[in-house]
Amino acid sequence: MTLDLTWPQILTWRLARQFVRGPGGPGAVAIARRLGGVQTQVPSSARLAVALRSARPATDEIDTALWADRTLAKTWVMRGTLHLVPSDELPAHCSALSTLRFWEKGSWQRGHGVTAAEIGAVIEAVPHVLGERPLTREELVDAVVEVTGDAHLREGLTSGWGVLLKPLSRLGELCYGPPRAGKVTFTAPRRWLPGWPAELPPQEKAGVAVARAFLGAHGPATPEMFDAWLFGGVARKAVLKAWFRDLAPELTEVRTPDGHTLLALTEHLDELAATRPAGEVHLLPGFDPYILGAPRSLEPLVPAGVKARVSRQAGWISPVVLHDGRVTGVWEPKDGRAVVELFEQVPQPALDAAVARVEALLSAGAART
Repeated sequence: MTLDLTWPQILTWRLARQFVRGPGGPGAVAIARRLGGVQTQVPSSARLAVALRSARPATDEIDTALWADRTLAKTWVMRGTLHLVPSDELPAHCSALSTLRFWEKGSWQRGHGVTAAEIGAVIEAVPHVLGERPLTREELVDAVVEVTGDAHLREGLTSGWGVLLKPLSRLGELCYGPPRAGKVTFTAPRRWLPGWPAELPPQEKAGVAVARAFLGAHGPATPEMFDAWLFGGVARKAVLKAWFRDLAPELTEVRTPDGHTLLALTEHLDELAATRPAGEVHLLPGFDPYILGAPRSLEPLVPAGVKARVSRQAGWISPVVLHDGRVTGVWEPKDGRAVVELFEQVPQPALDAAVARVEALLSAGAART
């Protein structure tokens, strides 16, 4: 069986699944769970992404979930970027991501000025030095240098966006702890997160679980789209193939008019077939999961002529205006206002409502850093 769907149907369904349209999600943890994680490289964007999807936005909800309830974890996962992930799902993410051990490649080691022995020493040392008390980066670096006796590691550990620490996050040995005096801290998930397992789940089961979650929010999609979202497009092909082979009994092919053959969870077929675009307009923040979950080369989402305005230099993803799920403009916050630049016309009443919603959240502090 193959189901024929249009891209407006697919994109409108994604907006509903991601709590952008409709009544909204029940809270930050549930929203992050549905989305498969929320990128938080820019904290204000992550807060606004969650607030826009929430039935009852609360300014301190993310901080409470991270540092009090510990039901959210903050760490480097998908594509090596910082994300908010439900704490009970982080083990599966780590297990799936650990199938690609990029730090063992000579090209990566040479590019970051370390040897195989040095990165191995960091990986061995960090779990030993992360005790009951979260450590600032400076404290962590000092402890690693002391344990390894290798002062050369100090430069790599204190620069490069935490590049030498990212293998530890992928292995489930490191995540963010609560800020201390304005500084980030790091801690061990096994000590910080409730219910952390004695061992990570098997990679085969973890990969299927993460792929299923991806299709539940960002589908219908291809294995290659999933690979781009999770690994940045460099997954081990045999691993990716095995995950989708194991997931196949739950999948149905979907065909689009432009010739794409995609995979959808069979349980969602009725919803997909019944979805109809309604002329809605939405404003989403920079680095929003809706955009990050799809290739920037997907023209039904981001027209080729405006791609450079959305996916900018240095990996910057602009805040966008959507009409029926398609990018039709960009916007930026200025002094609590949403300043919109349209690439094409959209229904003015729907745009006004979307702008008013975002501005209300901005004035309430939903996008504070």
